[in-house]
Amino acid sequence: MSFSGFDAPENFNLAAHLLDQRLYEGRGRSIAIHTDAGPLTYQQVQELANCFGNILREIGVEQEERVIISLPDIPEFAGALFGILKIGAVVVMVNPGLKGDDISYFLDYTRARFAIISQESFLAFATASRHAGHLRGLLTVGPVQEEIVTSVPVYAFEDMAATVSLSLANAGTHRDDPAIWLFSGGTTGKPKAVVQTHLSFANTTECYAKKHLGYSESDITLSVPKLFFGYATGSNLFFPLSVGGSCTLFPEKCTAEALFEKIQKFRPTILINVPTMVNQMVSHPEASAQDLSSLRFATSAGEALPVELYDRWKRIFGVELLDGLGTAEMWHIFISNRSGAVKPGTVGVVVPGFEVKAADEDGKEVEAGEVGMCWVRGRSRAIGYWQMMEKTTSAFRGEWYITGDLIRKDLDGFYTHCGRGDDMMKVSGKWVSPLEVENCLLKHSSVRECAVVPFTDAAGLTKPCAFVAAVEKRDGLDEELKNFVKQNLEPYKYPRTVVFVDALPRTHLGKIDRAALKKSLT
Repeated sequence: MSFSGFDAPENFNLAAHLLDQRLYEGRGRSIAIHTDAGPLTYQQVQELANCFGNILREIGVEQEERVIISLPDIPEFAGALFGILKIGAVVVMVNPGLKGDDISYFLDYTRARFAIISQESFLAFATASRHAGHLRGLLTVGPVQEEIVTSVPVYAFEDMAATVSLSLANAGTHRDDPAIWLFSGGTTGKPKAVVQTHLSFANTTECYAKKHLGYSESDITLSVPKLFFGYATGSNLFFPLSVGGSCTLFPEKCTAEALFEKIQKFRPTILINVPTMVNQMVSHPEASAQDLSSLRFATSAGEALPVELYDRWKRIFGVELLDGLGTAEMWHIFISNRSGAVKPGTVGVVVPGFEVKAADEDGKEVEAGEVGMCWVRGRSRAIGYWQMMEKTTSAFRGEWYITGDLIRKDLDGFYTHCGRGDDMMKVSGKWVSPLEVENCLLKHSSVRECAVVPFTDAAGLTKPCAFVAAVEKRDGLDEELKNFVKQNLEPYKYPRTVVFVDALPRTHLGKIDRAALKKSLT
């Protein structure tokens, strides 16, 4: 009998499932979180979560109200997240590096009642709060230096923590209650909120982390993306804690140097990675001298992993790198490679508990070897998009969610990601995948990173344009790159224009901002 996913009871709370249950198992003294300042046990994390939950109740947070978390990767992030879930409120995670208008957008769009922020975010949130009619208060973590008049009350976590109980009775939540709002990684327009349930997160934890990847109590995780990104929330917090393992948190910006240092210090067994950092790590001048032997495997998601990067990673580090495909709408990864069964250039096979098909415009599955739109179903499907019924009804079809990704299934059941449907371009009457051109360019030794987008030439025809961050720019490199693509792909796919940039623009989730690149060409 095939595995159909996690079957939660109706009365179900995600924080109780992922955190409190570990205490019932007798793991209270086991390490849950590693930091440079020292480790935290499961009991300490639970007490931190209970503390946050009691403070939030005291300042007026009601069940089902939304609370923003804008914190770096510190233990208080985990405490705040679980504390919000424990009282039945809804977590809204945003990038702690947001400024001005972006903060105002999230405050207005989410109608959050409270925001939990760091001292670094205080000035920006205090300023934005003046125009946020729904906001009722700010809860700060760490000392605040700025003297600024706010339009809402400001509460200091450290002061209130000394007065509240470290015990907390969890709210009675339903498995289908909203638990966390995730934000789509789309590269066009404003981020849209994906409303996910308590069950959804538990289901993917069971299907992907436990059954597909085999997380265990001996695992220590370390992540490139930060906790506000759903990929990391799962892989570097929910997944290790669900099995009694531990995670590693550090607030500073992630660089190749920082990663190498953390790997040596904490000896993680699982590294949660993204293609951009894979590239930085393999390109580091000291890469071959690094000891990554503690790693059982690394994962990659967020963007397509070029075969060239996979090969370089395996050659230099000797660690398995598991590419996968997931979305906020299905919370996390539902297609993935597995240790010992990797097919480079693919995103792997379907994760147990999910069903995937490459389909035509009518939803009919296409033959193996043909490209179709990705349809997926399973118990991690979101409720829908907040305040976007038209997009919800278009993307969510009964049990199925249509991701917008183009995929191809081979005879062995492995899927290849062929790009986003809205990124494909028709050149000389033929379809061109930007990913294919980008993968080709990355094989050139002068290309550090690149992105290919369509532009309209003087004759009104669509042509590929390559934005390239070069290792070292030199005269004639643009023509050299054009010819390189002509020699390795069908000639009509070569970029007619090459634009050199210092770095590619990124979205709030760290993905290449293709919309910004397209806009720069108009």
